[in-house]
Amino acid sequence: MATKLDPDVDKTQPHVDIDETSTPPEYVNGSVLDENTYAFTEDRKIGVTGAVFLILNKMIGTGIFSTPSGIFAATGSVGVSLFLWVIGGILAFAGLSIWLEFGLAIPRSGGHKNYLERVYQRPKYLATCILGAQMLLLGFSASNSLAFGRYVLSASGAKSTDGWAARGISISCVTFASLLHATLPKWGMRLINVLGVFKVGILLFIIFSGFAALAGHRRVPNPHNFDNAFKIETGNGYGGGGAYAYSTALLRIVYSYAGWDNANYVIGELKNPRKTLGTAAPIAIGGVSILYVLANVAYFAAIPKEQLANSEVIVAAVLFRNIFGDSAAARSLPAFVALSNLGNVLAVSFAHSRLNQEFAKEGIIPFSQFWASNKPFNAPATSLFLHWLITVIVLSGPPPGAAYNFIVDLQTYPGAWINGSVAAGLIYLHYSKREAWTSPWHTYLPVAVLYLLLNVFLAIVPFVPPKGDWNSKGYPYYVFPVIGLGVLLLGVVYWVCWTKLWPKIGGYHVATERRVDEDGVEHVRYIKVYNKHE
Repeated sequence: MATKLDPDVDKTQPHVDIDETSTPPEYVNGSVLDENTYAFTEDRKIGVTGAVFLILNKMIGTGIFSTPSGIFAATGSVGVSLFLWVIGGILAFAGLSIWLEFGLAIPRSGGHKNYLERVYQRPKYLATCILGAQMLLLGFSASNSLAFGRYVLSASGAKSTDGWAARGISISCVTFASLLHATLPKWGMRLINVLGVFKVGILLFIIFSGFAALAGHRRVPNPHNFDNAFKIETGNGYGGGGAYAYSTALLRIVYSYAGWDNANYVIGELKNPRKTLGTAAPIAIGGVSILYVLANVAYFAAIPKEQLANSEVIVAAVLFRNIFGDSAAARSLPAFVALSNLGNVLAVSFAHSRLNQEFAKEGIIPFSQFWASNKPFNAPATSLFLHWLITVIVLSGPPPGAAYNFIVDLQTYPGAWINGSVAAGLIYLHYSKREAWTSPWHTYLPVAVLYLLLNVFLAIVPFVPPKGDWNSKGYPYYVFPVIGLGVLLLGVVYWVCWTKLWPKIGGYHVATERRVDEDGVEHVRYIKVYNKHE
């Protein structure tokens, strides 16, 4: 973490908030000292265009090509589904306003890690440990990689797009992304930019195909999905409305919009962060929101309700087949969607590996020196390996039939607790005179409250039993919120061990060291300070 300090601070001496009579500190988990190890040259920094594509690539990935099926199945209504997609865009803009205020006031890489630490300073380090558990254990690329595998199989004409064949291709996808970022980081960013343009083209192709379907150019009868659009279908796998159905549908929409905060994770690598972030994020989110709503209109224009509700991950492939038939050319179209999924895997692995590295650079996680390394290609290779390892484990775990939706729900759910906490923290900063909070950007109270309440809804309602069969998805309805909440509680357990149990056994306490470099940038690390024996 790094931030500009007051110019009056003595830059020649490191500041350590520890007792001067203590014995010399030891870095927690082997955190290293050389800040230059993590320095990036100016030609490696990201401008407005790169930031737009970094955000856009994270947002446009698996979600819009796969989740509309599950969202419609949960709500049972065409009109409600489209309305929820609009709400998703509003949510993203509300979140953007909050993240802009934090990001422009605290221009450090690490995203909401910095924002939670700014607000929740007591108990010390608790917020950091909880977020670390969520990001390290659930910041994977499994859903995007799995969709890549299924679309590749669909393009090949395979009868089944599920099972271990899809998972094997998925593992190859995340392996390629991790190796590229670890060995050729510049080319990794270039490929993200290229695929960013490409996936916008795919979405536009889907939208114009939908317009053609509305005009009658399709190989199936008119599905009449817009007749009595707000009618709620029940039975045969439909959620039939209800709080649980709407909350799971909205969670999947939140997942599809996820990525609007992607540039905040790497703000330390942006050129002129305030201008770049303030320009790139609204452009990316506004464009994606419009594309998402129009793409859903296209799906409803060409896919009958029952077929749409049961198409699962390959909903875009079903659209192509219904409009263009079962020709070889039509079957090849899902391959282009697979490339879009690859772009998302590249963007996610790029951003999350750097967030993992931020935790390691500060000495929060075990073997920090290893996970923080930028050797040998000035890229976070070991942090990328950690991201790859967790993704592969998650890909190999869930039952085949329910894998995609389960992974999406599990990955998205804890974020409601984290994002709600950030929103609540900003409201507190606004109304606490003691905090003296200032930022170049201001979020109005109704926006922050709306974002907070929506996340509270997403955090609580999945525990409410749904209508009908509690095991209709192939697993009990409460599994993903219980596991998601359990991951956050693991962060609490780690905090107890890291700050209480292990220091008591080792005879030290954890403190924060702040070093100021020649440019006036503050670097933070957590250190062991051994207790003085009289």
